[in-house]
Amino acid sequence: MQKTIKWIHTHKTLPLKQTDKQFEKLEKKLLHYMGRAIGDYDLIKKNDRILVCVSGGKDSFTMLSLLNIMRRRTRVPYEIFAFTLDQSQPGWNDTGLRNYFEQNKIPFEILTKDTYSIVKDKIPEGNTYCSLCSRLRRGIIYRYAEENGFNKIALGHHRDDLITSLLMSIFYNGEVRSMPPKLLADNQRQIVIRPLSYCQEKDIALYAKMKQFPIIPCNLCGSQENLARKKTRRLIESLSSENPKIPSNMLHALQQIKPSQLMDKRMWDFKSLEERIKDSDRESKTN
Repeated sequence: MQKTIKWIHTHKTLPLKQTDKQFEKLEKKLLHYMGRAIGDYDLIKKNDRILVCVSGGKDSFTMLSLLNIMRRRTRVPYEIFAFTLDQSQPGWNDTGLRNYFEQNKIPFEILTKDTYSIVKDKIPEGNTYCSLCSRLRRGIIYRYAEENGFNKIALGHHRDDLITSLLMSIFYNGEVRSMPPKLLADNQRQIVIRPLSYCQEKDIALYAKMKQFPIIPCNLCGSQENLARKKTRRLIESLSSENPKIPSNMLHALQQIKPSQLMDKRMWDFKSLEERIKDSDRESKTN
């Protein structure tokens, strides 16, 4: 049986400035929530080889930074390898990204594949790029992981991504689904993990700012303002301004599914409820 990693969090003892204390508190909070997600869903095991997908955005930078801290602190060995896909977007500059990997002694590869031209050619102006872009990117990532012997693929989706995806799926696809913290990849050969599943985007944004990550902006989805995802996120933000518990309640809802209170006939046998009454009556008479 594989051993689940036990996370060890160390604490500084030197006097800290106020900004240092704020940073330490924030990093500790993010490590706590990442550790909880890893423990709750058994995301990382001994000797895992994890392909950490780093897009150059705040989320993936934060995920990589925290995973690297945890890797150094844990007694149970696992391997991380940073993978970045250069999609040949105009203005792409990965100099800061390469420096970050090298300075932090993180093994990496930046692979160039011109998916940008494919997306721009296939998707009419004004339509959403995300679906095709993510599909192409996902195929390249899975292939790279398989060819290089990685058994886990880490993605930087956080709590706000999960709950936004839930509402989008309900509104636009007519399904109750989201992004699970752990799932089997499409090729059935790797496990996809989302270690930031419990972390809030506002904490990640502040952490990235304080760490001064060399962020690389996205010129595809980042340039589209009227995306359904952005509209859905604004709705959640508007509701949470009145009730701050709404985002955490939505995340909790993803963990508390009650099939008998929904309408999916595959998950609940509605037709046999009358028989249950009869069985209950017979049992009560027998007793």
